[in-house]
Amino acid sequence: MTSKPLRIALAQVNPTVGAIELNRSQLLAEVSRARAAGADMVVFPELATVGYPPKDLLDLPRIVEGNLETVSKLREASLEIAVLVGYVGLAGGAAGKSLTNSAALLWKGEQVARWDKALLPTYDVFDEARYFEPATTTHVVEFEGRVLGVTLCEDIWLDPVRSGRPLYHRSPAEEQIAQGAELLINLSASPFEMGKSAQRDRLARELALSASAPVVYCNQVGGNDELVFDGGSFVVDAQGAVVARAARFDSDLLVYELGQPAQGDALTPEPVPEATMLAALELGLSDYVRKCGFSNVVLGLSGGIDSAVTCAIAARALGPDRVTGLLMPSPYSSDHSVADALDLAERLGISAHTLPIAGPMAAFDDALTGVFEGQQPDVTEENLQARIRGALLMAWSNKFGSLLLTTGNKSEMAVGYCTLYGDMAGGLSLLSDVPKMAVYALARYINTQGEVIPQSTIEKPPSAELRPDQLDSDSLPPYEVLDALIAGYVEEGLDAEALVRQGYDRESVDRVIHLIHLNEYKRRQAAPGIKISSRAFGFGRRFPIAHRRA
Repeated sequence: MTSKPLRIALAQVNPTVGAIELNRSQLLAEVSRARAAGADMVVFPELATVGYPPKDLLDLPRIVEGNLETVSKLREASLEIAVLVGYVGLAGGAAGKSLTNSAALLWKGEQVARWDKALLPTYDVFDEARYFEPATTTHVVEFEGRVLGVTLCEDIWLDPVRSGRPLYHRSPAEEQIAQGAELLINLSASPFEMGKSAQRDRLARELALSASAPVVYCNQVGGNDELVFDGGSFVVDAQGAVVARAARFDSDLLVYELGQPAQGDALTPEPVPEATMLAALELGLSDYVRKCGFSNVVLGLSGGIDSAVTCAIAARALGPDRVTGLLMPSPYSSDHSVADALDLAERLGISAHTLPIAGPMAAFDDALTGVFEGQQPDVTEENLQARIRGALLMAWSNKFGSLLLTTGNKSEMAVGYCTLYGDMAGGLSLLSDVPKMAVYALARYINTQGEVIPQSTIEKPPSAELRPDQLDSDSLPPYEVLDALIAGYVEEGLDAEALVRQGYDRESVDRVIHLIHLNEYKRRQAAPGIKISSRAFGFGRRFPIAHRRA
């Protein structure tokens, strides 16, 4: 089929879930920008009208109706430029779910085509079958002399790394290729995880080679609750080469004329892992703060590595004037920890306040003396210190309307090395999917851009400082070992036998796995955290609290 040059704009937008009018304004503005750039078509991500994931907001009629009104407004704006947008459609069938995850092609004031998502993911953080009716067929359409096939996100994800086998019995994209598709477009809302960008590239390249046709991939960007969407929308030519790529971790409008040479930044090397991790955490934090209506954050500064990295990321993401640190030394806090915390605050330019907790500790001891008579001090008194600090932090949060950031990392969350209603108190857990050794790597990377984290904080042995001479290593395996065991068991799905075969000692393996299961009740009550791995603790990992290992 003869075709003229086609100029496509990929509108990589950052929607706010459920903010129908705000999202509508954003989409219409991008249509105008794309038209001004001379594009023939503007492509938006999956469910761009409502934001992904909308979850049970889809049960509210006003959300669905408002989203359909957005499609109507976009249709009116399509007189001079075609619009391909992801939205919530109505299924219309007599049985099954009433909604569909859909894409509409709008052109010359009309809706000329619609595609419904066929493959509805239900693994990890996804639960689309809860809301949507899957498509049982697919089709292609002619647009400006080309045969166009459109899919939605999962419709091309037939071999997730974790599954080891195809998850579905059909391939909508391959069906469109068989129907003669000459251009394949995928509207996506693909959450970030480390290494996933390369997986997307591979899928699109394989699809382009299979079809001998270009592939256009438009992804959402931004943070929505625990999930970060990294954007990175791109175009692959018929030979399987990436020829154009949008920004990572930022909104962008990528305009590319099919058949033209690769754009200069199309093959920009992937940054070092710490840079990617840092960008994801910054975007997740800044969008969580903005979309939840906060203006500033507060956190406890202990002089340790976790609070230092959390504070540094917050200052980078929000600006130092929007970050407050509270130092809450106890009689067991070392002088160097207090000094390191004050040094960090000065280097970052944040405000810091010191609230010693010796007085509240004494008050609790006095109140409990009678009922604890004859009992030796133990972890109870240690946890009281953490809970006093949690109460002070929440008091600041209440008084000044600040979002309280918790500072625990994934290693601690996995084995329960944290205190309920103490250091776990807060509204967002920034590092909850970052293992301890990766926290150190982030600290060193941040310091390559100007040393803000004191070197003594990075070098000293980690300690909760809840009793004299306490070290994390008193209670836990070395973090290098602990992190590897957590990654193997939680993220890779390896059992104890497999971990032992890898060379880890049986005692450490059994103990870590036991602690992971034992502390499910703590994680269920934890603040939401930013997901950056293939399997984070949170709503994507659904383990019962009351259970026993076989």
